Amino acid sequence: MKNDQKIVPNLWFDGKAKEAVEFYISVFENSKINTTTRYLEAGQEFHQQEPGSVMTMDFTVEGFRMVALNGGPYFQLNPSISFFVFCKSENEAENLWHKLIAGGKELMPLESYDWSPKYGWLEDEFGVNWQLMLDSEYTGKQKIVPSLFFTGSSRGKAEEAVNYYTSVFKNTSVEGILKYGSENSYAEGTVMHSQFQLENQVFMAMDSGVENDFPFNEAISLVVNCKDQEEIDYYWNKLTEGGDPAAQQCGWLKDKFGISWQIVPEGMEELLNNPDKEKANRGMAAVFQMKKFDLAMLKKAIDDKMPSS
Repeated sequence: MKNDQKIVPNLWFDGKAKEAVEFYISVFENSKINTTTRYLEAGQEFHQQEPGSVMTMDFTVEGFRMVALNGGPYFQLNPSISFFVFCKSENEAENLWHKLIAGGKELMPLESYDWSPKYGWLEDEFGVNWQLMLDSEYTGKQKIVPSLFFTGSSRGKAEEAVNYYTSVFKNTSVEGILKYGSENSYAEGTVMHSQFQLENQVFMAMDSGVENDFPFNEAISLVVNCKDQEEIDYYWNKLTEGGDPAAQQCGWLKDKFGISWQIVPEGMEELLNNPDKEKANRGMAAVFQMKKFDLAMLKKAIDDKMPSS
């Protein structure tokens, strides 16, 4: 499928990707499943999943693309990355709240706050965090916006992160940064709320105003779809600066703030869904031998039966 959304959030599940996606499709309007990929025999020593079982589901909710991955029990979702949903009416906010919180839990009740007449934060039954806010005058192009929450040892780094990401990506802007004042001595001077754009996509970032610790981890990563090797090299080199080298595998990396990214070539779904299963398996085997993607090596492995190790 055409990758018209440059940066796509990836949600890590332990065998429940299909169930979660079907739930979100039922909750949100303008939603659909785009593509599904399945595990192959190649790389089973790494992924330890049954060949033929669902690996990823690429889906769209309210016009916003996301990916669900069945990756095993290794990482747990937490509030470090949540999804802000702008609601046009009180009725919409309440309906979404009641659907999303079924089987989940309330983190901040849906009620009136200084910043909104109706706002709430919840964790759904699959562990994904959502923030719902009534804003009848919101005219932004994204109804759903990823929000980065800096807590624990990362608290106080939201502004640095916003400036860093807007220096790395193209088509960027910082739309506003609001800081805690003297009324919050614990968080004074750090970011209460910020909004910015990367590749014309809206993101938010905030520092915690209270003491808590929700570390960023691989449970939610941000996939950057790259058109060629030059883009892969650029984003890989930029985002690995000061990051965790041990976390680099299969196009995944962890940046200096602890946020996970996947730097991948466009068309990965087509590679994994290649009707020629031998080529698909050779491609998958080559991917598991890589840290940063090497498109020439990947093509050679698929086309020329080059040994994968």
